[in-house]
Amino acid sequence: MFEKKLADTRTRFAPSPTGHIHIGSLRTALFNYLFARQQHGQFILRIEDTDKERSRLEWEYELLKVFEWLGINWDEGPVLSDNQIFDTNYSIKYIGPYAPYRQSERKLIYRKYLEQMLTQGTAYYCFCKKEDVEAEKQYLMSIGEAPVYRGKCRNLTQEQIHNFKKAGQPSVIRFKCPPNRKIIFKDIIKGSVEFNSDILGDFVIAKDLDNPLYNFTVIVDDAEMKISHIIRGDEHLSNTPKQLLLIEALGFEAPQYAHIPLILGPDKKKLSKRDNKTSVKDYQEDGYLPEALINFIAFLGWNPGTEKEIYSLEELIQDFSLEKIQKSGAIFNLEKLDWLNGFYIRKKSLPELTEMLIPYWEKAGFIEEKAADLYIIKATGESIIFNDLIKIAALEQERLKKLSDIIALTDLFFVSELKYEPELLIWKDMSKEELIKSLEISKEILTNIDPADFNKKRLEEELMPVAEKMDNRGNLLWPLRVALTGKKNSAGPFEVAEILGKEKCLLRINQALDLINL
Repeated sequence: MFEKKLADTRTRFAPSPTGHIHIGSLRTALFNYLFARQQHGQFILRIEDTDKERSRLEWEYELLKVFEWLGINWDEGPVLSDNQIFDTNYSIKYIGPYAPYRQSERKLIYRKYLEQMLTQGTAYYCFCKKEDVEAEKQYLMSIGEAPVYRGKCRNLTQEQIHNFKKAGQPSVIRFKCPPNRKIIFKDIIKGSVEFNSDILGDFVIAKDLDNPLYNFTVIVDDAEMKISHIIRGDEHLSNTPKQLLLIEALGFEAPQYAHIPLILGPDKKKLSKRDNKTSVKDYQEDGYLPEALINFIAFLGWNPGTEKEIYSLEELIQDFSLEKIQKSGAIFNLEKLDWLNGFYIRKKSLPELTEMLIPYWEKAGFIEEKAADLYIIKATGESIIFNDLIKIAALEQERLKKLSDIIALTDLFFVSELKYEPELLIWKDMSKEELIKSLEISKEILTNIDPADFNKKRLEEELMPVAEKMDNRGNLLWPLRVALTGKKNSAGPFEVAEILGKEKCLLRINQALDLINL
């Protein structure tokens, strides 16, 4: 029985920098962070970059920047300099007493422990050819037995090993797995878990002394860094018996394990790109706020046991519990994320929200900064000040699910001419003559309003009494709104007209009339 003794709480997140950080990886990191903070312990960030072909510094850099954006602060590990930007000279420093925190820089540490295991006889060199090992596995499967390596090279003499090496025979280093051994450990989430060592065989722990493999490096790093709790995804459960046997062989203290359920798509299969975007960077670029993403991710598999759904990071730290993590898979519900994000967007002050929206308008090619608080509308060359951008943001704040939505919702303010089908101007069963008359009435009313008094209140005072006298006020307001926006759904005509100004409103009404008469 492998049990964890009491110790200071130290958790870790150890990603491989082989691509954008996945939503599932973020949840693992968040649960480790929340648990460490709640227990007044330490959260360690460690980089597992031993995959030389796929590991990239730019992915490592992105990971650190994403964590900074989310407010997930680590106590030990790699750190960036203030405002550091990735370039070819990119480098990372470390904080913490167990540096380096990048596996590629810890090879001498791994070599020491590999040599120890070879000396004590718990590991050995294997010179079997890959094709022979594979053929043996196929045979074992055909007779209904576990397809594991049976230890052909277990008892080679030193002379035989020397001769194989001298002949240049390729080799790996295998763990000498004890036969028919019950491996039992208590998982915080799953309860008691049991494996038999016979399903493992003598598994490979290193290609050679300079190239150890995952199950070996991870237990060495965890022991060296005094990690007390391993909180990770269900997919790692099958690695646990191997790691526990290696921990025992090296005389390390076993940590406590907690394996969290998979994140599932709407079809209840493992979340994939077919269901939703899976990288955190995608959600960041789409305009999901860090507080919304943290709130949402925390509820993927964890529930506080109350009706409360809105949690700040500080509140999550206070209420989080590993015991309240569910055993079954967590469904990724994009609608719930959109709802949460909209909630947090509405909590932003208008100046703050506008600052967040400006990069999206700039990326869409709508505006370009000219000076402090002054921008140029690229399609028309007109100037627009920050306060006018605030008014545009105010129109759509209630409707935004994510910041990038602002592009489609507000493009009408940044184009020289609207493009839409003339049928969109028709309210219900209006005839062409009624539509033209409606727009002419609006045009006449707007023409008679002084530009200095062209605001929402005055527009309502002039237009609403006229609209109320019609069979349906939509007969006046719908064509006007579509003429100004070119959209089926948008903010109201008075709010839009105030921002556009008198001249542009009259121009768009004339364009609508021209469109009808084509």
